[in-house]
Amino acid sequence: MALPLSILDLAHIGDGETAGDSFRASVALARRAEELGYLRVWYAEHHNMSTIASSATSVLIAHVAAHTRTIRLGAGGVMLPNHSPLTIAEQFGTLETLHPGRIDLGLGRAPGSDQQTMRALRRTPASADSFPEDVLELQGYLTGQSRIPGVDATPGKGTDVPLYILGSSLFGAKLAAALGLPYAFASHFAPDALEEAVSLYRREFRPSAQLDRPYVIAGVNVIAADTVDEAQEQFLDAKRKRVSLLLGRGRTFTPEEADMILESPAGRQLLNMARYSAVGTPAEVEDYLKRFAEHAQADELIVVSMAPGRQAWMRSIELLADAHGLVAA
Repeated sequence: MALPLSILDLAHIGDGETAGDSFRASVALARRAEELGYLRVWYAEHHNMSTIASSATSVLIAHVAAHTRTIRLGAGGVMLPNHSPLTIAEQFGTLETLHPGRIDLGLGRAPGSDQQTMRALRRTPASADSFPEDVLELQGYLTGQSRIPGVDATPGKGTDVPLYILGSSLFGAKLAAALGLPYAFASHFAPDALEEAVSLYRREFRPSAQLDRPYVIAGVNVIAADTVDEAQEQFLDAKRKRVSLLLGRGRTFTPEEADMILESPAGRQLLNMARYSAVGTPAEVEDYLKRFAEHAQADELIVVSMAPGRQAWMRSIELLADAHGLVAA
């Protein structure tokens, strides 16, 4: 049986587009992914980023869920220190009540923003310190075993929305193992600790009511195209765009400027972020994903598009689904 494939949709707002355009594209992507046999689509909580429209993650999930039938949808993830556990339990309890058996809740502890935005969210640097306790409190609301006497989540109580711990370091691996929860590693942009974190998670995992054995989801960048040249051209375009996005501070670099920056120490660091990238024809991408899954000891892969345009991204997931042997819904 083929390893399950899922999608992380960054809800990108392209040049000249609006957030509404992004939402329509997310619906189209999820509906096509559902037809092709992908397991789930996740959306990440980011704030104060002009190119990402998924800041109100639960609202976007609700919208996409209303336009799909079977595919699992969820957060990859909600940055729990930005919220009260009760509020998140109510939001995802509502989603699960409306769309039974289709909702996932991935949890992270990063701000999902910069320092100024963190303050605007009424969050302090110490907010992340209570992340393990907040996860347990949230879990209590969803399982109907509240840790706060006299306080229940309605909706939410007894919905048992499955939790996933997201991470890019050993901290998340240890927590997921201790709580007996699935672990999703952000290897698509933070590759350095992948092997050590997954090994630690599998070694220290303790079975829980939700999960009886370790379960690892690993992120990987993907560009599948009809030809090698087309895929590599898209990959170069994506790397150039990342230079402007992550290093430009509001400035857009020319292709020549971006190529020069990519040769610098800062550029090489940016390239390292995309170390795990499957780029090429469908057969080449599938071969890479097989090797990567073994390297990451992964039970599931969640793919992230680096394709520069929506048509190219849709074509990429179609080609990958066929090469991977996904079964259409």
